[in-house]
Parts: sequence; C-alpha cells; structure tokens
Amino acid sequence: MARFPRPQTPRILYTLFSTKTTASQSQSPSQMTTLLSNDFHLQLRQFSSGNLARASKVGEEPWWKDSMNRLRNIGISAHIDSGKTTLTERILYYTGRIHEIHEVRGRDGVGAKMDSMDLEREKGITIQSAATYCTWNDYQINIIDTPGHVDFTIEVERALRVLDGAILVLCSVGGVQSQSITVDRQMRRYEVPRLAFINKLDRMGADPWKVLNQARSKLRHHSAAMQVPIGLEEDFKGLIDLVQQKAYYFHGSSGEKVVAEEIPANMEALVAEKRRELIEAVSEVDDKLAEAFLNDEPISSTELGDAIRRATIARKFVPVFMGSAFKNKGVQPLLDGVLSYLPCPPEVGNFALDQTKNEEKVTLSGTPDGPLVALAFKLEEGRFGQLTYLRIYEGVIRKGDFIHNINTGKKIKVPRLVRMHSNEMEDIQEAHAGQIVAVFGVDCASGDTFTDGSVKYTMTSMNVPEPVMSLAVQPVSKDSGGQFSKALNRFQREDPTFRVGLDPESGQTIISGMGELHLDIYVERIRREYKVDATVGKPRVNFRETVTQRAEFDYLHKKQTGGQGQYGRVCGYIEPLPPGSSTKFEFDNMIVGQVIPSNFVPAIEKGFKEAANSGSLIGHPVENLRVVLTDGASHAVDSSELAFKLASIYAFRQCYATAKPVILEPVMLVELKVPTEFQGTVAGDINKRKGVIVGNDQDGDDSIITANVPLNNMFGYSTALRSMTQGKGEFTMEYKEHSPVSQDVQMQLVNAYKGTKAAE
Repeated sequence: MARFPRPQTPRILYTLFSTKTTASQSQSPSQMTTLLSNDFHLQLRQFSSGNLARASKVGEEPWWKDSMNRLRNIGISAHIDSGKTTLTERILYYTGRIHEIHEVRGRDGVGAKMDSMDLEREKGITIQSAATYCTWNDYQINIIDTPGHVDFTIEVERALRVLDGAILVLCSVGGVQSQSITVDRQMRRYEVPRLAFINKLDRMGADPWKVLNQARSKLRHHSAAMQVPIGLEEDFKGLIDLVQQKAYYFHGSSGEKVVAEEIPANMEALVAEKRRELIEAVSEVDDKLAEAFLNDEPISSTELGDAIRRATIARKFVPVFMGSAFKNKGVQPLLDGVLSYLPCPPEVGNFALDQTKNEEKVTLSGTPDGPLVALAFKLEEGRFGQLTYLRIYEGVIRKGDFIHNINTGKKIKVPRLVRMHSNEMEDIQEAHAGQIVAVFGVDCASGDTFTDGSVKYTMTSMNVPEPVMSLAVQPVSKDSGGQFSKALNRFQREDPTFRVGLDPESGQTIISGMGELHLDIYVERIRREYKVDATVGKPRVNFRETVTQRAEFDYLHKKQTGGQGQYGRVCGYIEPLPPGSSTKFEFDNMIVGQVIPSNFVPAIEKGFKEAANSGSLIGHPVENLRVVLTDGASHAVDSSELAFKLASIYAFRQCYATAKPVILEPVMLVELKVPTEFQGTVAGDINKRKGVIVGNDQDGDDSIITANVPLNNMFGYSTALRSMTQGKGEFTMEYKEHSPVSQDVQMQLVNAYKGTKAAE
C-alpha cells in the first residue's frame, strides 16, 4: 500500500478514528458509518487543495456529494388564510428554530400575531428573512419567502428561480381558491416540483377528498393522497401513511411525540383501496413501478417511495399530504415528505445567460467544482447596513475572496459571510453550490449576478424593460422627507424596473414603473414599512412625439443691447430617422467651410437636444429625429455659444409644425388567461379599449388571449378583469412599442394640453 509522505501524514484521521470508536461503541454500525463519513468529509475540507485532490481519488465520490444531497431549498405558498402562517410556525418549532408556540390569537394573549402583520414581517422572524435555515433529521432546509403579490414578473421570477421545490398549502374547507390557481400556474411556468398539503382537517366541513378532486380538475394535478386521516373535524386523531402502512398519532402538549402504531382494523379496507389508488396514479407516470404493478408483484414501501420521488422531481406527480397545523398534527410527516420527495440542488437543472455570446443559455453543472456563479435575490436593510442574500448555483464562495458583479462590472471583496439561523447570524468561512448565504457590505441591486471573474454569466436577463407609467408622489408632512427618500432609494435598488425622477417644471417627485398596480404597491409599501403617508397624483402615461416628414429651418437670432449683442443664424432641415435605427436623436453637421466657427457647433447640437425634450404638441420628448445643419452665419463680436443655442431652439420650434408631428403612445403586449366561459366578454372589452387581438389559444379549460392594447386605455384593468371573470382571470402586460395615436385621440390630447397651459 502506498504511504503518504511523512510531513503530510493526516494524523487527524487517526485521532478521529480512535476517539470515534470509543464514543460510538453503543451505536449501530450504520450510525457509526454515517458519523465517520460526515467527520471524514469535514476533515477533508480542512486539507490543502493538493491533499484534497488526492483525497477525492481515494474516496470515489467528491467531498460535496453528501452535503449537497442533504440540502433542500423550498418555498411555502398558499391562498390567503389557508394556514401558511401557522404551518410555518410549526415547522420552525419542530426543527428547533423557535422554542415555544404562540397560537395565532391564542388564549395566552401573546398571539403569534402572524396574521395581523404584513406578510413580509410575519412575527419578525418567520420568513421575514429571505431564507430561514433549519435542520430536520440531519438535513438542512432553507425556507425561502415566496412573494405574496403575483403581479411583478421580475420579483416573482427571482424568488421562484431560487426555489428547488415547494409546498402548496390548500384549505380542506375552502379547497382550491383563485390565488391557489395563480400560484400553481407560476410554479408550473418556472418548473418547480411541488407537494400539496391539505390543512385544517380539524375544522367543521373538512373534506380532503373533495379538495383532492378539485386539485385534479382545477389545477390539473396528477396527484394522489399519501395519507388517510383517522377521523375528521373534531374526531381528527392522526394519520395513516400509505407508503409505510403505519398509523401515526401525535402526542405531547405540542404534538412533538410522534407514535407509530398498527393500522386500526376498521380502516384496513379503506387504506388498501387508497394505497392501490396511489400505486395506480404513480405507475401511470413511472415505468419501473408500472412494470411491477402490471405483473401483480407485491410493491414494497421502498420501491413505492423511490417511484414517487422520481415522478415528483420529473413534475409528473404531486404527492398530497394532510394534517392540521393548528392542532399540531401531520407537520412532521410533511417534513419527512420534503426530504423524501423534493429534489436536492444537483437534481434541478439551472441555466445562466452568457453575456459574451449575446445572452446564450448555458446549463450550469450545479456542483462546487465549477466557477462561482451566485445570484443576489433579496436585499434587506439590517442594523449593520445592507444584507444581501445570495443563492450559489455553482462553485464555492469564501470569506475574503474577490468576486465580480457582472451587472455593474465592479470587483468587490467578501467582507463577511453569514448563514441566517433563526434571527441570529452564524459566521461561516465558505459556502458551496446549492447553499443560501448572506453577505454584508456588498453594494448591489437585487437580481445582480456574482462570479469569480472567469466567466461572464448572469442568472437573469440584463435587458430591463423601460418604465411605461409615471405617478407624482409627495409626502403629506414635510418632516417625513428623509424616510420618504430612503424608501425610494431602497425600492430602486431592489427593483430595476422602478425609477425615480424629478419633474423640472413642478418640482414634484415622479415615480415610474411597469403599470398601475406596480406603482400602487410601492406607494402602499412606503406607507406600511416607512410610516410615511404620501399623496399621489394622477397616473401619467409616457407619451412621445415624432416628426413624419422633412422640414427646412432658417432662423436668425439677433439681439442688440448696450455692449455685446447676440447673433447667430442656423439653416438646415429636420427629418424622421429611418425605422429600426438604434438612436433616438441624431445631429449631422454638413457645413463646408467656416461660416459657423467649429467651437459653436456643440452649442447648436445642445440647443436642438434641449428643444427636442419637449415637443410643442403635448410637451413630451420628441424621438426618432435627425437634425442636419447645412448653413449659417456668425458675427465676429456678437456671436456666442448662448446665441447659437437660442437660435437652434427657436429654429426647431419654427419648423416643427411643418414637419407634421404625431403623438406616439406606449402600446402594451397584454397576455390574458381566462376561463373559456368568459372569453367573449373579455374579448369584447379589449376591443372597446381599442386593443387588437393578435392570438387566441386554448390551454385546458382556459383561453389565452394575446392583444396589443394602448396603455392609456388600460387604467383600472385589473379590477375590471376580476369583476368580468369572478376573480379567476389574470393578465400580464409588457411594453411592446410606441406607435402613433389616431387623429381624434391626438386632437383630444393636444386640446387637453392647451387647456392646462392656459390655466397656468
């Protein structure tokens, strides 16, 4: 046997084996092996990289394999009032994260208060931090906050990108409700494997089988029950596990003692029927189990468990668990289900966009061996400054390393790396792919991607859409200005589609975003989180103006006062830019010779740019404009930069009307998903809003309508759509282009603008 060279002999392994053997005499061989293998990995990580390479040859599997298989990143999402809060509270209690349970509005008067406060701040610790870390049976579980509002593409996309699996909570009385459908639809869109949990079995009218059938019909889940409840409503005592074929009862003051017993004799027939139903459902989507099922072979609990895991990870099957979080029943088996059936990070495919190859998709290996790729998915204002949550997709991050922010191009050092554990932080030295960590003192926006500099990958597209709607906001009281600006700065960093600016004329703060609801929610958050009441102006659509034909200008600006006068003459023409041009304003100097000294030309360009900032139709910026300067005249004494700048501003105003200007309005690409029975009503409403329907597809019971609708006609649409479809319809809206408005709309807009001008 080849020996290690003397100076590098890993003595730690020897001491490790000797101490472990004495300590573990009483333990079973399998437990001892786990202990040794865990510690062996731990020691290996402390070796130098040379020994690491050697060690990984000695043990066949790479060092990270074990710790990555014991990791789960999950989200819990639900319709409002399905008991998500109570369920999360119980999970944290059983995993040792909190040490006592306070009921939501309990008799002890303390109350979990989790329902009465904002979702983001449920009880201060629950999921207020973006990722709460807890351990269950030696597995690490990160519970990631899934946003409650489903209307922002960017934020929701980011949260769902970080999840590897999810628990969908359904109420056994309310069943599948409208928001359950929305949340499930999004999980399907982002390909998140999920478990369902039917909660509140202790309530009057609880019927888990009705809810299971609703999930099959409304959510199109291919699902089956994993458990059968022992009694319902007030008689709900425990659960029977159909895979292990054991009855579980929950004893102790908080249900912490799980007792396994034999199945009650009076329920054996029902259990056999439901187990057969489960095997049938899984064998439809898993070939290996189907073979055993068709050959009428007895199916062991291990075979069934493995088949359910394969089908769940492939998103072909949704296992359904049951329980009552409020009565402390069924939460521990659900946690076991998360470990048994939801994927670990290497089993989920993630892709990045290569910025050097025009955002080409690259599949990431998801292992710590590759180059570092990490996504900042949430920012939090902590006591010590900005706390940035990172999900590491590939590679290893160490304290003191230099990392590159691909979105800004900056290189930064990692000053402090922490893992969020309950509400205290645990400092760590390094973290590898699949883990979720927080870093301090890194200035970035959410959605930024960090790498070690060897690759230029981003996890989300860098193409941020332009904002399409603006609102004027100002704080009610003058004293709260500081908090108000702090809030706006934070939201700008968190959401790249949210912009803040100042209106030069009125001096008001203007916020711009992707739509009415987007801005409404931010105004609401300023009120809730920063306690600042703000008055909101009328929403303003960002119109543009443009010219449609060539127009000549020849303008002489001459002013004689005592002393030096002003003199400048500019001649030339303006014309529309060809369609598809990359710039929105172009200035060409075609003057031959020195009729205008070259040092005045930049002032002329500046004048035209300034004039194009507000067109004379409705005062909005003029786009797609080419200004060509062909001639002019100057005076040896009286010409100055100011004179030429003023000359070009007046020249633009003079010729603008003859260039037949038109108003452009933002047209949105609207995608609606509505149940088929409401299709006619919704389509009629879009036509009324001057929309053009460009596509109509069928997806199960839903119609998917695609239309181009002017943004100006989309105000209040979310409310209108809800009332037209009984709350079942949803729509997404993204900016498509600016296109000319019709003649009658143009007349209305111009007259309205003139009216406001006259009033001033």
